[in-house]
Amino acid sequence: MTFLSILLLGFFLGMRHATDADHVIAVTTIVSRQRTIRSAALTGIFWGVGHSLTLLVVGGAIVLFGVVIPERLGMSLEFCVALMLILLGWLNLRSFRRSVNAVSTASSFHEHTHQHGDYIHTHPHGHDPEQHGHSESEVPTRRLDQRFGHSQFYRMLRPIVIGVVHGLAGSAAVALLVLPIIRNPSWAMLYLLIFGLGTVLGMMLITAAIAAPISYSACRFGALTANLGAAAGGLSLIFGLFLVYQIGFVDGLFTH
Repeated sequence: MTFLSILLLGFFLGMRHATDADHVIAVTTIVSRQRTIRSAALTGIFWGVGHSLTLLVVGGAIVLFGVVIPERLGMSLEFCVALMLILLGWLNLRSFRRSVNAVSTASSFHEHTHQHGDYIHTHPHGHDPEQHGHSESEVPTRRLDQRFGHSQFYRMLRPIVIGVVHGLAGSAAVALLVLPIIRNPSWAMLYLLIFGLGTVLGMMLITAAIAAPISYSACRFGALTANLGAAAGGLSLIFGLFLVYQIGFVDGLFTH
């Protein structure tokens, strides 16, 4: 009964872990550029898989072999999460700025929402060949999308990489919390696995919930979809800058 309680605790704590602010903001910037709830839910699953893999590897090394993660290294990994949030936010805001600039200079165009691979955006559009609004090479991640955009593996890889970065930043803390509670290494590893499964499920539900209004508005209100993407990008950028200040100067990564 005690073992079952530990597993249930790990599962629900994993679902709660998925709701951490930096996790939600990171996936929101990705989901805001997707059209369907299914693709958004898959993004959440792949993010959770990347996060859980790192958790098992790093957390397992701590639990099984007593590996010690230096404090400065842990802070540096958290700083990487902040930089990643800034990058994701900047990509969304750059896309929004380009669409606004195009609207201000266009005269005989209407708003048009479309996809490049799994990247969705809105721009002024005319039906003559020269009135598309931009070339196919002028969207974020354009070179990678042009080469690998039709690859399912490539679409899986991006949220997995983001999940891995988040997992590197949080694995040590999660594993160290387990050690005082679970002395048996096998039980501790099973706890980490169940925790990871809870994180995958929690992130899948979160991304699906975020994508529902975006999916609805994408087909009906192109401008609203662009504004939602810009809002997600702005939030990611601001929160990333806040983490840079918090980790770099308040917590002392750069000052101590």
